[in-house]
Order: sequence, then structure tokens, then C-alpha cells
Amino acid sequence: MNETANDTVRLLWGPPAKPSRGPKPALSLERIAAAGVEIADEEGLGAVSMQKVAGLLDFTKMSLYRYVPGKAELISLMVESAAGEPPAPADGADWRERLTAWAHHLADSFARHPWLLDATVGPRVMGPRELSWLEQVVAALDGLGLTGPERMDAAVLLAGHVRGIAQQSRGTGASGGPEAELLAALGAMVRQHADRFPGVAAAMADPDGRDRALDFGLERILDGLGALIERRTEPA
Repeated sequence: MNETANDTVRLLWGPPAKPSRGPKPALSLERIAAAGVEIADEEGLGAVSMQKVAGLLDFTKMSLYRYVPGKAELISLMVESAAGEPPAPADGADWRERLTAWAHHLADSFARHPWLLDATVGPRVMGPRELSWLEQVVAALDGLGLTGPERMDAAVLLAGHVRGIAQQSRGTGASGGPEAELLAALGAMVRQHADRFPGVAAAMADPDGRDRALDFGLERILDGLGALIERRTEPA
């Protein structure tokens, strides 16, 4: 584990560290993370810097380094802050209901903080809150005949679907979802060349179920998991 990863583990998982020198701490990791989240929400992840966060908090950049070693660790703190705690499962909910609610809450998180799509890629250290999201999926599928790797893969599959839709939806604002954007960009062209692309033209002209990409894909994923669970748990 490299030095940056060690620092991230200490910040996310260890007890709050006290600055080794200087006056009594005037900042907290929570305040620093919240400032970074505020900047990223308003201007995007690329706008976040140690200097800008320090300025928002009315501190100097050098004073910020007494708490956070650098930008990589700052972003890890921001992800942990923005992710928050996963939603508690509803009383009596079965595995499918739990995973449906989980996926919608994750989609809401990406909608509130679109920069999370950029900050949560590649190998990295996860904090306890973010790891709790994974725990909920794995726990919901426990005891249903799936192996440990299969439960982990199910979590990756669900998160990947939600991420894909969120990626397409990012920046659409009030104009609608991914299908509305596609219609706006290609609708006139497809209609003009309907003889060449009759399947696409017919599909785009059908308003039934439009902009349900998140739910449609989620339902098909859960259908597949349900079929596998049924095969694994049916009597021999």
C-alpha cells in the first residue's frame, strides 16, 4: 500500500488525528469535506483544490495541510461525506424490494452529486459509509443460494447499471432523461431517413414506457437474479 493509500485509510477509518504541532485545531475533517462537496456540487470535481477549499473555509492552504495531506485524500473524504449512509431496508421487504430501493437511492445520490461518477472510478480505498452500500446488497442476497463472489458480482452489476444511466443523464437537467436527449438530437434525422432505419424510427415513435431505462434495466437484472435464485433453492 502506497503512502497516499495509507493516509487515506487513516483519515477514513482511523480515529480523528490531531495536528502534530501548532494551535488548538480550528477545523475538522467533516468541515473540510463539506466545503469540498459544496465546490464540486456547484462547479464540478475539476474545480476542487486545496487552495479553493481553504479559501471557502477562510483558512490558508498551508493550514489545511495540517489535516489533509493532499487533494487525493481530500476527494476520498468528499466521497465518504457525499455518499452518506445507505438507506435502511424497509421492514418486511424481500431481497428484490431491498435492491430496488437501493438502486433508486444510489441513482438519487448521483443526481445530487454528479461528480461522484468521476470520483469513484478505479482502484481506491473505500470508507465505512461507502462500504456500507456494498454491504446492503451482499446482505440482501445472503441465504438465497448464491456464492459470495456471485453476491459481490450482483452488487457490481447493479451499481454499474445505475452508473451507466446516471452518466447518460448527467447534464440533461430539466430537458429529460437519456431517451429524451436522444430524441432531441436524432429525432428529426431518424424520421427523415425512416426508410433506411425503420426499426429505430418505429421504436423512437412509440411513447410507451419512454425514459424508463433505469427501471427497465433494473427489473431485467433482478429477473435474472430471481431465476438463478429459484434454480439454486428449488428442491432437488
